[in-house]
Amino acid sequence: MRTRLSDEFNIEFPIFAFSHCRDVVAAVSRAGGFGVLGALAFTAEQLEIELSWIDEHTDGKPYGVDIVMPASSVTAGAPEITDEQLQAMIPQQHREFVERVLAKHGVPEWPADEPKPAGVLGWVPGKARSQVDVALEHRVSLLVNALGPPPEDVVRKAHEHGIKVAALVGSADQARKQQAAGVDIIVAQGYEAGGHTGEVATMVLVPEVIAAVQPTPVLAAGGIGSGRQMAAALALGADGVWTGSIWLTVKEADTSEQQMEMLLRAGSRDTVRSRSMTGKPARQLRTPWTEAWEAEDSPGTLPMPLQYLLISEAQSRLHRAARLGLPGGELVPSPVGQIVGSMNAVRSTRDVLLDMVSECIETTERLRTLFAG
Repeated sequence: MRTRLSDEFNIEFPIFAFSHCRDVVAAVSRAGGFGVLGALAFTAEQLEIELSWIDEHTDGKPYGVDIVMPASSVTAGAPEITDEQLQAMIPQQHREFVERVLAKHGVPEWPADEPKPAGVLGWVPGKARSQVDVALEHRVSLLVNALGPPPEDVVRKAHEHGIKVAALVGSADQARKQQAAGVDIIVAQGYEAGGHTGEVATMVLVPEVIAAVQPTPVLAAGGIGSGRQMAAALALGADGVWTGSIWLTVKEADTSEQQMEMLLRAGSRDTVRSRSMTGKPARQLRTPWTEAWEAEDSPGTLPMPLQYLLISEAQSRLHRAARLGLPGGELVPSPVGQIVGSMNAVRSTRDVLLDMVSECIETTERLRTLFAG
C-alpha cells in the first residue's frame, strides 16, 4: 500500500498510530505502520527511558513523538514561567470545587508516602522543549505538535536532525499557518476525534485542508478505526490516516481494567467535547466528572494550562482509583473519539492494524468492481 508518506518513511502501511503507551507504539511500527508516542505525560527523564525502550523494540522500524506546545495559553510569551507562578493564578474557589466533587464520589486521598503528580509537564513551552531535546537524541523520524504551529526554533532543530515535523489542525486556516511555519505534514483532525478537536467533521475538513496546502502531504484523522474509513480517507485525497482512539482497547495498551470496561461499553453518542480536562475543548467520555463542570454550581473551567494544573492531582487520584477498583474510578477523564462505539472487543495491536489494511483493500476492490460495471 503505497502513498507519498509510506514511501517517505519506508513503511508498509500509511497508518500513523498515536498512543501514550510505548508497547502499542512499538507494536504498530513492527507490524508495518508508524507508531507515535504521546510525550505529554512524561518528564524529560521518563521520556528518555521510554524512547530508549522503543529504540530497542521496534526492530529498526521508524516511529515518532508527539508533543504539545500550545500557541494560545496563559504562558504565551513566558516560556520560563514556574509552577509556583502558575499555581498562584488558580482561584481558591476552583480548588474547593474540585475537592467537593472528589469528596462527593468518595475518591481516596493521594497516599502520603507516594510522590505527588508532576504537574503541567508538556503544557508549557520550557518543559515541552526539554522533551524535544530528548526526542532528537533518539531514532525518531517524526516530531508532531498539537494546538498551534510549533515554534520556529523547534522546526529548525528537527530539520537539522533530519526529522520531519507534523502538526494537527482543525481548519484550513490553521493548516495554512502550519505550512507557513515550515511543517512538513498536516494532520487534518475532524470533529469526531478524541482529545483536542475542532468543529469541522472529517469528511468536510480533509478535502478543504488538502486544497489549502497542496502539495504538502495530509493525514486524515477523526473517526477512523476501520479499513472502510481508511479507504474513504484515501479517496478524499489523504496520504494516510492518523489514528488514536482505537489503540486504547488493544491488548498491549496500559488502559486500566475499569477504564477498559467503560470504553468497551460506550456508544458513539457517549462522548462530549469538554474543557474540564485542559481548558480547551477535548472530546472524552461523558462521565460524572464532565457533568460536574457543566453543573450550575461549577465555577467554570480555567484557560490552558491552569485547568490541567488545577486537576492534575485529582486526575492522578482518579486514575489510581480506576486502577485499584476504588470509589471514583468512574470519573477518570478518558479522551476518546466517537469511534468508541465500534471499539467492542480487546484485540492485539497487530490484528487491529492488519484487519484495517485487509478491509481497506477489500473496500477499494469493491469500488473498482462497481466502476467497472
